[in-house]
Amino acid sequence: MSLPSQLTNQFQRKASILLCLAGVLAALTACQVRPLYGSLNGQTGTSIVSTDLAATEIEPIDSQYANSDTVRVLYNELLYNFERGADRSIKRFRLEVLVDLNSAEVGVERLADVPSAYTTTLTASFVLSDIASNTTLYTGKSFATASYDFSNQRFANQRASKDAQERVARIVADDIQARLAGYFAEQSTGNS
Repeated sequence: MSLPSQLTNQFQRKASILLCLAGVLAALTACQVRPLYGSLNGQTGTSIVSTDLAATEIEPIDSQYANSDTVRVLYNELLYNFERGADRSIKRFRLEVLVDLNSAEVGVERLADVPSAYTTTLTASFVLSDIASNTTLYTGKSFATASYDFSNQRFANQRASKDAQERVARIVADDIQARLAGYFAEQSTGNS
């Protein structure tokens, strides 16, 4: 290969790399990074996402397949995550949640055939709808799993089971809040 053809190939490679980089930079200029819950550019006031979350009415959770303590923790966590001490605004959205709680053995003691560990799984299906038009805006499913050790002490087992149920309820509440905050953020950028 001659020297001019080598220089031409190197020039073409560098030009194609620069062209690709220019395309990537052009695509990235359309992206925005902004706070999900905060205000933009130092503006005061609450964000649109926080306002929309606070304007969401949480329906009583169906507890047919979960115990009432777990449902209570999930409901209270959702209520706190959505309102965050904000003024009780007029409710424009409705959130309906249906839960299912399961517990399963994950370990068995050797030679005793007695469970040594359990896992608790909470699955929640949820629907966000507009109250005025009664239309579904967003649906989703969230789940969380927590494990706990099983011992020969009855009270310790009951407390460990209850603790695992509370942990999964908090995780599911945080996940539902994050998903709906993302939905509201997407809607606010689409409208502006």
